[in-house]
Amino acid sequence: MDWFEEWFRRRPYSRFFWELDRALEEMFREFSTMMPREFFRERKLPDGSVERTFGPIIYGYSMTMGPDGKPQIRTFGNLRRGMPFPAPITHREPLVEVIPSKDEIRVAIELPGVKKEDIDLRVTEDRLTVSAERGEIKYYKEIELPARVDPKSADASYINGLLDITLKKLEERGPAGERVNIK
Repeated sequence: MDWFEEWFRRRPYSRFFWELDRALEEMFREFSTMMPREFFRERKLPDGSVERTFGPIIYGYSMTMGPDGKPQIRTFGNLRRGMPFPAPITHREPLVEVIPSKDEIRVAIELPGVKKEDIDLRVTEDRLTVSAERGEIKYYKEIELPARVDPKSADASYINGLLDITLKKLEERGPAGERVNIK
């Protein structure tokens, strides 16, 4: 025992800190038994020791205004909702913002930690699907678009973890068929 530890243990409050430390260790031990193994990582250091880390745990809410003027609240992250204990999701759901305008729809998707080459982007007339994978970082999201778009008009750029997609809207069709006057 070095002089600092000896001095610290002689202090009247040292027992309090010792008990607090013991309680925290016990709490972390219990916590680690409740959490899924997917959140724990081990890596061997150059000196031969093993470093154990936990996480990351990502969970949050995103609130935007829908096309009908009502707020839309979405969750994002790598945890399933409504579980008594967190259950990991293999693919994290990225934060998405859909911005409709008169002639086009702009979609901004946060994908930090991946490169442009890791992103797979697919567009249909009413849906956009994005997936990305780089090492342990995995994203997946299907986005229902507020209007029909021309998939061939898609233009996308990826800068500093932000994927920006612009899609031209298809012209609104009138009622199907030809109107017939009734005599």
